[in-house]
Amino acid sequence: MSKPFPSPDFQTLFQSLPGLYLVLTPDLNIIAVSDAYLSATMTKREEILGRGIFDVFPDNPKDPAATGVRNLRASLQRVLQEKVSDTMAVQRYDIRNPKSEGGEFEERYWSPVNSPVLGSDKEVAYIVHRVEDVTEFMHLKQAEGLREKLTEELRARAENMEAEVYARAQEVQAANQRLETANQELARQYDTSKQLKDWFRSLFEYSPDAILVTDRNGKIAEANGQVTRFFGYSRDELVGHPVEILMPERFQHAHPGHRRTYLAHAQTRPMGIGLELYGRRKDGTEFPVDIMLSAVEAENGKAVISVIRDLTEKIRAQEELERKEREKQYLAEELDLEHSFEDIIGESAGLRKVLRQVETVAATDSTVLIQGETGTGKDLIARAIHQLSSRCERTLVKLNCAAIPTGLLESELFGHEKGAFTGAISQKMGRLELADRGTLFLDEVGDIPLELQPKLLRALQEKEFERLGSTRTIPVDVRLIAATNRNLEKMVANREFRSDLYYRLRVFPIALPPLRERRQDIPLLVRYFVTKHARRMGKQVETVPSQVMKALTKWNWPGNIRELENFIERAVILSKGPVLHVPLGELQASEETSEADDATLETADRDHILEVLRATKGIIAGPKGAAARLGLKRTTLNSKLKKLGIERQDYI
Repeated sequence: MSKPFPSPDFQTLFQSLPGLYLVLTPDLNIIAVSDAYLSATMTKREEILGRGIFDVFPDNPKDPAATGVRNLRASLQRVLQEKVSDTMAVQRYDIRNPKSEGGEFEERYWSPVNSPVLGSDKEVAYIVHRVEDVTEFMHLKQAEGLREKLTEELRARAENMEAEVYARAQEVQAANQRLETANQELARQYDTSKQLKDWFRSLFEYSPDAILVTDRNGKIAEANGQVTRFFGYSRDELVGHPVEILMPERFQHAHPGHRRTYLAHAQTRPMGIGLELYGRRKDGTEFPVDIMLSAVEAENGKAVISVIRDLTEKIRAQEELERKEREKQYLAEELDLEHSFEDIIGESAGLRKVLRQVETVAATDSTVLIQGETGTGKDLIARAIHQLSSRCERTLVKLNCAAIPTGLLESELFGHEKGAFTGAISQKMGRLELADRGTLFLDEVGDIPLELQPKLLRALQEKEFERLGSTRTIPVDVRLIAATNRNLEKMVANREFRSDLYYRLRVFPIALPPLRERRQDIPLLVRYFVTKHARRMGKQVETVPSQVMKALTKWNWPGNIRELENFIERAVILSKGPVLHVPLGELQASEETSEADDATLETADRDHILEVLRATKGIIAGPKGAAARLGLKRTTLNSKLKKLGIERQDYI
């Protein structure tokens, strides 16, 4: 039978805690201090015990704006009056160096929490003052120019923590009530040694952090109340059992070796050193933690004190901040693009039908499938649906499924955890998560690989997904708009696309007509693109010749609006004067051109040149000549006259 672990010396435990702790009387005199606090403030125990906290730690006299003493005094007064814990915002509170080092004040930043310990008369008997030294963190933020942002974030976090602080205070109050009998007994004791031991036990029990004490073999010797709340075990279920029961199974095998290494070279291991640590609750669920370690000499050899902090809320806040940063970055990229509802140009019956459908479906959260040939403006229709919807205040996140390599599409859509695959050096939020409470636009949805389609279908149906390399389910609320230029129905028949996903996408289909079925919109589009690109290039192109417009209207435009815009942009580049110079020779005659309008593009070009020559009375050169009006060099115009067989008698 193993020898029972002796009752620990709680004064030694308290002083050896790796956290920064002070214990104050109601008169704000210091009566206990941890070694870590002495180290951080460059003081000695015998120099500060029995003295007032503000005598030991005054404001920097060289800083007239110093508010450390005032803010801390106000917090301590709130604790004394309200008898509940008080969490302060990050404070600048400079610390004086020892006289041996000059005695000057050193700039320091602290994150304090002040918690009461009530006596038998339900009045505050002591105040536990716990702080974190966040100086390096603040200096890093200042160097990055983010002080203002950090202040706002901390203020928001402080407001969000108000309910949590109140709940924690209620828990402490309830625990104090449960200990009322013990405190009454404690008050009747005259043995100073026993009083001190019980007092340190109370400080250990009601620390805001979970604290474990383990022996050199990893058996749990002591655990405070916060451990039972974090992990769900009772104290009897923990004491005497290996500490590995509080770890995920993947860490349990290697931990004894890590423990032996630590004990061989024992030193304080602070929090915030970048280790990805997780605790395992009694029900098997995991949660992220940060752990501070410190070794202390006990009767049976070295014991290890572990101070454990639950990082769940901190990581959730960081992820929300990351999501907002990604959203900000995405929106900044979107601002570089030219798009608006007014970019939908046209008056044809086919386009009006589409816009009526957009107005009808936008008010719902239904999935929309936009089908049409390449270049018909599917992305503009998707943006119009989003802008008219109730989600317009949130982000429209776009993902072109054909532009992402197959191996990276899953990561781009769902995100990934650090180490999920080779090259995943950090956690990444996917487009689906970024679009939460907004709209996700999947362009070229027909190019999603078959093996990825079930995961997308599940995310749409269950409104939840997991990042690549993670088992944590993330709820998501998105409105989906999909677009494709492929025949999905035919792909389903050929087993190239899942039928269940197809029917999930095809809740409200919208078919965009090709430009050849909207010929009456071509003049409007031509004028719009001429104005747009001329303004961008700093040109004044005011006239589109009628013969040119007729030829452009007759062309079938197999690339649709995209081909038309690129062609007009090239024409604006070539135009030297106020008249649009269109390289009609680059186009071929449309097969749909009727016999009655049997003018070839070359004929249209010839007629346009003759019209200008007649207007200038045959003058070719000079600022008012035909070459200047056509935006051509004189020699170029003479070459075209020969090529088209135009003689002087044709225009004089």
